[in-house]
Amino acid sequence: MREPVRRRDAGWRPNRHLHRAALAFGVLAMFASAPAFAANAGASLMPWWGWPLALFVVCFFLGIVAVPAGVGGGVLFVPIVSGFFPFHLDFVRGGGLLVALASALAASPGLMRVGLANLRLALPVSLLVAASQIGGAMLGLALPSAIVQTTLGVLILGIVGMMWMAKRSEVPHVPKADTLAVALRLSGIFHDAAHGGEVEWKVHRTSIALAVFVLIGVLAGMFGLGAGWANVPALNLLMGVPLKAAAGTSSLILSMTSSAAWVYINQGAVLPIVVAPSVVGMMLGARIGARLLHIVKASAIRRLVIGLLLVAGVRALLKGLGIWN
Repeated sequence: MREPVRRRDAGWRPNRHLHRAALAFGVLAMFASAPAFAANAGASLMPWWGWPLALFVVCFFLGIVAVPAGVGGGVLFVPIVSGFFPFHLDFVRGGGLLVALASALAASPGLMRVGLANLRLALPVSLLVAASQIGGAMLGLALPSAIVQTTLGVLILGIVGMMWMAKRSEVPHVPKADTLAVALRLSGIFHDAAHGGEVEWKVHRTSIALAVFVLIGVLAGMFGLGAGWANVPALNLLMGVPLKAAAGTSSLILSMTSSAAWVYINQGAVLPIVVAPSVVGMMLGARIGARLLHIVKASAIRRLVIGLLLVAGVRALLKGLGIWN
């Protein structure tokens, strides 16, 4: 007697129910916080539910763009939402870290399947970034916001300048892997669909890069933007990881480094009506962005990274100087 044929997706039903439950919980939390938000935004002509809807649409498109750029969404979410939405900056900073985490979690499984996200490279980096983010978040909440914004703008514009001057950032030339990289087996290979071939890579300057990632964690927690805006240049320009693999591994690092978010949650700087639509929109957009990263040319990703960081850096600098509030 033949056994009944089992559906291939039968094992995924519990996960689907879990996702639906998480979505329902987010919607309920959003409605629960609506009266408090409506009291603070009473002067707005738009009804209270219009802003979360607009936030969902904006974050959906940010998720599509953020994953190929490897920036996690937080570096775009904070300046755009704080500039054009009636939410307090503290709530936007707290939500930005969770948005960056959500987009990275949505994109990382697909990126790992195609070899664009390397777990062995992401693990030691994530450990250092997660530990240093806590101190950075505490420092950022203690410093005046103007100083934080101005420093962020100068830093991002400096990174843009380095990436613009780097001519071979798509596939950097690494003559020989250093001793630490060999010991940690930090190397990999992925299929580049845009060029139709296999790309093999190795890294160097590993010890210097790990020290830089400690600084990146401090700055990421201080600014409330995640760490994707600095992960890609550090992996690509300093360690010699190809740009596509750097962007994919950056998303994987973001999915494992959200320790600074707990500091903002503890300070009450997380509002569900801001976080719920942003996270749902960002996760849906990130799934599309992960597919674009696999097929788009590396040169296009490089221009996208430079453009996004340039806009975010100018916005942060002008806001810190009080020119554009």
